[in-house]
Amino acid sequence: MHAIFVKIAALYFNNNRNVMVVSDFTPEEERLIEAEFQALLNDYLHSMHSQRVELITRAYHLAKQAHNGVRRLSGEPYMMHPLSVARIVVKEIGLGSTSICAALLHDVVEDTDYTAEDIERMFGAKIASIVEGLTKLSGGVFADKAMKQAENVRKLLLTMSDDIRVMLVKLADRLHNMRTLAAQRPEKQRKIAAETQYIYAPMAHRLGLFPIKTELEDLSFKYEFPEKYAEIEAKLRANKDTQMDGFESFAEPIRRKLTMMGYNFKLYARTKSVYSVYKKMVQKGIPFEQIYDLLAARIVFEPNSDFSEKDQCWMIYSAITEIYRPHPERIRDWISTPKANGYEALHVTVMGNHGQWIEVQIRTNRMHELAEHGLAAHWRYKAGGESEHELDRWLRDIKEVLANPDPDAMAFLDTFKLNLYRHEVFVFTPRGEIRTLAQGATVLDFAYQLHTQLGEHCIGANVNRTTRTIGYILQSGDQVEILTSDKQKPEPEWLNIVVTAKAKDNLKKYFRKQDGHAGYDKQLDSTVAKVVNLYIKGNDTMGVMMRILQVMSDEYRINFSDLHVTSDGNNFTCEIEAKLFDMDKLGKMCMKLRKIGGINTVNVTKIDGVEMQCDCASLTYE
Repeated sequence: MHAIFVKIAALYFNNNRNVMVVSDFTPEEERLIEAEFQALLNDYLHSMHSQRVELITRAYHLAKQAHNGVRRLSGEPYMMHPLSVARIVVKEIGLGSTSICAALLHDVVEDTDYTAEDIERMFGAKIASIVEGLTKLSGGVFADKAMKQAENVRKLLLTMSDDIRVMLVKLADRLHNMRTLAAQRPEKQRKIAAETQYIYAPMAHRLGLFPIKTELEDLSFKYEFPEKYAEIEAKLRANKDTQMDGFESFAEPIRRKLTMMGYNFKLYARTKSVYSVYKKMVQKGIPFEQIYDLLAARIVFEPNSDFSEKDQCWMIYSAITEIYRPHPERIRDWISTPKANGYEALHVTVMGNHGQWIEVQIRTNRMHELAEHGLAAHWRYKAGGESEHELDRWLRDIKEVLANPDPDAMAFLDTFKLNLYRHEVFVFTPRGEIRTLAQGATVLDFAYQLHTQLGEHCIGANVNRTTRTIGYILQSGDQVEILTSDKQKPEPEWLNIVVTAKAKDNLKKYFRKQDGHAGYDKQLDSTVAKVVNLYIKGNDTMGVMMRILQVMSDEYRINFSDLHVTSDGNNFTCEIEAKLFDMDKLGKMCMKLRKIGGINTVNVTKIDGVEMQCDCASLTYE
């Protein structure tokens, strides 16, 4: 039996996983494992799910047997990891027995002799399917080659579209790995942190898991920029007592008013995360000391049956604004128009006692549950006959895009990444139906959102009764009537106009169908984009590659074709092949890259295969 354990340990080690060699557990460690399992059962029994304790217990015993004697790099028994993931699944995401069992078993198929068929025979098809999906996602998203990386993301999405619980358990797995990342080597920490920041935190955001999204961002930032993280965290800690004293004086009149109104409520402070503070400092170009909205207030109440939830939220708003003066431009009604990820709340910013602006978030208990547990809570609250949720539409769109995969994997990845974290705009059809689109979406995006045929024949739109072109960028509140013509046909230049993955995918499908052969992809690319080769050299400082990718992907929306990085530990060289749709941006982007700390060379070596060898300083830019 010990030989089997050694084999298991060797598999873990060879896969570069967060485990070490086999050794017998002490009685104290056995008690620790059992105590964690009992804590899991307690979390489950206090949830709203049906009681399937026997099923969870069987999954626990199988996982414990499979991982017996194996330790993580931290030295703790490996079994503590699936137990911790299972607790996140039930307590922090709100899933039930099927997902709990999948969490307990998520490494068994990959790391032992058990097969997916074994899991299906013992636990049923649903649990086996989720475990198999999680097994496919092992090994991370980031790869040595950018193309492989994009294919890994596609694999992740394919698996997610089959059963969203695969992604939810994967997020729980990633969260626990990030919480225990200190045991890894520094270079592994940076790789995992960058991957988390790039794909998993935005995914948590898109699925409405705000606490998990925030923690993933903070932990990623901690390992990418440890000195900056420590600096901001220390300043937040030093200011905490003063801030809380000020908050209590602000909150007390509100508490008295809501108590007089007869509400059962909680009012508490919400502190900005380290990463959100850092983002604001960078975006605004200001030091920590000039950030004045470090604290926000949150009211969570149990509504009574006399009025609707929406009416009661506005009643509380009215009560607060009788005490404090509201900011007229800082009211956010996410109740009338929920965010695409299901978020509902009423936000108002008011002037506090000491002349500072304080945001107050108003939610019912139901809204709070949706905000904390995202998609899982949405499904739990969803009633029969309820109209399709925006998240349901998003998942359906993913399936449509993946059903006709784009040969250009990196273009797919870039588009998908941009659509994960974009802010939304809310657009109305002529009949008053609300549709959610990514910020920056055009009339043409909206046409494809409604129907492919509308997109292909779109010639413009009446936006708020004014005729606009297909490239007009929509704003929240716009009412849009799509105009079509049977003579209109898509043009390759339309790929420069749309920003949503659905529109881009439908356009590329149309062009390939019209051409009838694969060679058209090259023709299409040359019509709408230039292939640019960059050579970047600099000091191999922590986070430098992540910053390069952020500038090119997030700020300039560059589609990568290939990426190759070499490093000797002190200096790095980076060779990038990218598709650039707007050549006017090239010089400006290169200068932005040149300003990244540690970078000393940014050269354009080729444009469409023509040798250039020019430094960014020789390129024109705005």
